[in-house]
Amino acid sequence: MVSAVEGLLARSRAGGHRPSPLEAYRAAGHGVLLGDIRPAGQRAHGGGIPGALVIECNALEWRIDPAGTHRIPQAESRDVEVVMVCSEGYASSLAAASLRELGLARATDLVGGFLAWAAQELPTLTGPRPSVLPGDGGRVHEYAADPGWVVGSAGASAGAAS
Repeated sequence: MVSAVEGLLARSRAGGHRPSPLEAYRAAGHGVLLGDIRPAGQRAHGGGIPGALVIECNALEWRIDPAGTHRIPQAESRDVEVVMVCSEGYASSLAAASLRELGLARATDLVGGFLAWAAQELPTLTGPRPSVLPGDGGRVHEYAADPGWVVGSAGASAGAAS
C-alpha cells in the first residue's frame, strides 16, 4: 500500500523533467535559477551550490510568485525557469509542484538533491553559512562563488509572510 505522502510525491513528479545534477549545473550557466530550500543546519553542515538562491520553505511561494509583493527580483515572470534543490530530492519535488500551482510551469527539482550534486563533484561551497545575515531584516540571500555572501536585492520586505 502506498502511503499518502508517497502518493503526493508521485503526483508532484508526474509529467515533468527532473534534471540530473550535471543538467542543472549546465542550465544554471544559461540563466536557470537554482533554489536551495534546505534548512540552515543542512547548508551549514554540507555546504551550498555557488549561485543558488537560498529560500527556505516557509517563504518559498512568497519569494518566487512573480505577482507577489515579497518576491525576489529574479522571479520576474511566470516564465522563469527554476530548479529547486533539497538534500535528497524529495522536499524539492513538493516545492516545485507548489510553484507550478502558482503558475510557474517551468519549475522543477534536482534528482537526488544536493547530495547527488556533491557526489558528482560539481562546484560546492563549504563551511557554515547563515541563510540570514544579522541586521538585514530577513532578506533572501544568494550563495556567492567567493567565501563571502552576496545579499540579494531587497525584493522582500522585513515583514514578509513566513
